[in-house]
Amino acid sequence: MLAGVADRFAKVVQRYLPDAFVIAVLMTVFVFFIALLMNPTESGKIVSAWGDGFWAYLAFTMQMALLLMTGMTLASVPIMNRGLANLAKLANKPWKAYLITFLVSAGAYYINWGLAVVVGAIIAREIGKRNENAHFPLLVASAYSATILFPGGISSSIGLTIATKGHFLEEVMGVIPTSETLFHSSTIIIFLSLVVTMSIFIILMSPKKNMIRYQLKDGEERPSTRKETDTSKLTPALKLEYTPILGILIGTIGIFYTIISFAGGRDLDLDIINLFFLSLGLLLHRSLGQYAKAFMDVSKSISPIILQFPFYAGIIAILTSSGLGQLLINGMISVATPETFNVFSYWVAGLVNIFAPSGGGQWALQGPLQIPAAIELGVDPSKTAMAVAWGDGWTNLIQPFWALPILSVVGLHIRDIMGYCILLSILVGAVTSVLIYFLY
Repeated sequence: MLAGVADRFAKVVQRYLPDAFVIAVLMTVFVFFIALLMNPTESGKIVSAWGDGFWAYLAFTMQMALLLMTGMTLASVPIMNRGLANLAKLANKPWKAYLITFLVSAGAYYINWGLAVVVGAIIAREIGKRNENAHFPLLVASAYSATILFPGGISSSIGLTIATKGHFLEEVMGVIPTSETLFHSSTIIIFLSLVVTMSIFIILMSPKKNMIRYQLKDGEERPSTRKETDTSKLTPALKLEYTPILGILIGTIGIFYTIISFAGGRDLDLDIINLFFLSLGLLLHRSLGQYAKAFMDVSKSISPIILQFPFYAGIIAILTSSGLGQLLINGMISVATPETFNVFSYWVAGLVNIFAPSGGGQWALQGPLQIPAAIELGVDPSKTAMAVAWGDGWTNLIQPFWALPILSVVGLHIRDIMGYCILLSILVGAVTSVLIYFLY
């Protein structure tokens, strides 16, 4: 029954869902229109806020781009490709194909969502090659849907932001260590509960007919068959690019710095995560030339994000300057009790994320309003921050912005997977709401 519903819903979404860039522009126009209705005499102010906010998150954009690119470059290491290809051999039945794809991606999203993009794409592609009965769009949807788990992982943007000294809410809530957010028992329970329920739901959505299989492209090679560069024929200058010594040396230094930092009491934050994945990638790629090429290759996958991120930054600026964002959050605060405050925070975060799909940018909008309210109600601010983080991840299944990199790798369009993702978002919203109510 669920398989039939999923199939019909996927076809409807495929017919009517526009391109992700079109969605970003339409949302900009929609938010601008609502802001004008609220402030009909301040059109100039709203336009100025949009233009000023367009570039407000350049530093955070760079951190996120590096987080994504260093993770994706690490995932392209030959040994990792071979391991994923071997793992794909276990998927000899369709239900195993979807389950393995989701679980592998879930593990990768826990570590780093940039890493997970390529890991998910590779495992879906390799399983699609080997299992002719697997529905390729559902395989890719299974890989991408694990994105809702990253708020509970070690690359969680909100969890790492509030653990970083000097964050913009430090005077209000202090620096919150990851032991109280990412590694707290409540976060682990939510994470594991979502893994179990989503696994079952994905298997139940498995199509019974009208399969769309992975199409092997002409001349396509498996990642594990990539040819190594013959350094004996290179000039002395090019030999420097392909010698393993420099990559191993600088990678080791970076990892050693990471170890020293943690030994000195440093907590996880965006900068240390980026440096670690950069260093590990340099070490495992074995040469600067190979790493630079892999880094350049993955840059193509994140170009849609770099293009669209400023538009969503502009939307955040409109929400802030017009009072629309404050109206939404104040409305929530007015009806919330200490017991329901974090559930409402989760719902509002999910709604805001549709218009501004950025954990850091969204936190910049919601945090200054919700954290003081949480403290006034006697609610633990670390729990509120995590409720917002889970809400941000939840509606990534509806907002296709973060699906763009994985889709560019596998060659699908958002229309091919979003029907399945939207159905999964209904399940995730219900399960997480209940868990937040009882745990937070």
